[in-house]
Amino acid sequence: MLVMKFGGTSVGNAKSISQAAAIVKSRLKGRPIVVVSAVAKMTDCLIALCHESLKGSVNSLETLKKTHEAIIADLGLDKDLLAPELRELGHLIGATRKKKSIDKKTLDQFQSFGERMSAKIVAAHLNSVGIPSKAYPAWEIGMITDEKFGDAEPLAESYESMRRKLNSLKAVPVVTGFIGKTKKGRIVTLGRGGSDYSAAIIGAAVNAEAIEIWKEVDGVMTTDPRIVPQAKVVPELAFEEACELAYFGAKVLHPKSIIPAMKKGIPVKVLNTFNPKGKGTTIVSSFEERAKKSETIEAFTYKKNVTAIHISSPEFFDGNGLMARIFTLFEKYGTSIDIVSTSVVSVSITIDKVEHLGEIAKGLREIGEVEIVRDKAVVCAVGGRVNAAGVAGRMFSVLGKNNISVEMISQAASGISMTFVVDDKDAQKAIRVLHKEYIK
Repeated sequence: MLVMKFGGTSVGNAKSISQAAAIVKSRLKGRPIVVVSAVAKMTDCLIALCHESLKGSVNSLETLKKTHEAIIADLGLDKDLLAPELRELGHLIGATRKKKSIDKKTLDQFQSFGERMSAKIVAAHLNSVGIPSKAYPAWEIGMITDEKFGDAEPLAESYESMRRKLNSLKAVPVVTGFIGKTKKGRIVTLGRGGSDYSAAIIGAAVNAEAIEIWKEVDGVMTTDPRIVPQAKVVPELAFEEACELAYFGAKVLHPKSIIPAMKKGIPVKVLNTFNPKGKGTTIVSSFEERAKKSETIEAFTYKKNVTAIHISSPEFFDGNGLMARIFTLFEKYGTSIDIVSTSVVSVSITIDKVEHLGEIAKGLREIGEVEIVRDKAVVCAVGGRVNAAGVAGRMFSVLGKNNISVEMISQAASGISMTFVVDDKDAQKAIRVLHKEYIK
């Protein structure tokens, strides 16, 4: 089987949906399972509608209706296609207004309508062009999750139930991304970007030959083309490299979306709906094998608005217990650490979420002296030969020549990536000079 996920822009209007249908038709021999996002901007529209429901004004409902009605009309589909969903949404608006409060459960219910509507439209259009198809809310093919509303995870038994259900279908299934249901029947979302994750979960369940992520870009780029117009498509990356790029700012793939495919060794292909002849980027499971094809560095990305925290504690000069106390404190406040750099009597770390920085700083001052520096950025370089002799020297030499100060250098022992910290104002300049130096 082949899993094909189409993002919001790929189902954003009638022309895009027709293009997506043509791509599906070209892959019918591969037994495609189609996974769809909501129509572009409709998830944000539904979030706004949820909040409007408390006030009695539902301007976003009209935007939602007009957007979908225009697509349905342009595709020549039944104008009442979405009547059941709109009735259900109307009841939810009324119930929310009466309740006079919003929680994560309610917000997940509202957001689910985007994917449910787009799936019905895509399936109806596939049928209209001669491809037997049926829309399925994800729970109807077995996507049962835990009860972590807003960021749910599938239960282990979901994989087997999805495999059985999907293997039994004759028509092309069009499945809602991003959503599932708990055992108690409550609708949940898998978090923003979760449609990619849905595709990977489904791909892992059926042991797919490949998972295709169809977007509006040609693949994973060597860097953000808005910063470097000469950026190119990276033909192949390992799962670990893609994770590093996603974590440190590349927006093409949701980090979680890679994990189920990685466990099964299923390649993930990032392709362009509007350039279907492009080769895109293939993400493979073996870094060791892929690294043999790499010259030095494949891609660069960066994360802005980073805060650096420096802790100095001479009494812990032997390091015994210092790291444990620091990491326990960050765990207590649910704050992830990006980079760690140590010396004999000090530890430097970076974070990008400062919600609990006050409490964390207070706890750290019980350990030692604390300095907090804002307006930093983390630059990340990935590639199969990052740790080759001379690569680091060349990298920091060119940064030095361009008057870019570097601190907190960190290199993965496996050679997957190298990260370092610069001032926010220098981040894009660093990307430009490094891209020019390494990407030919």
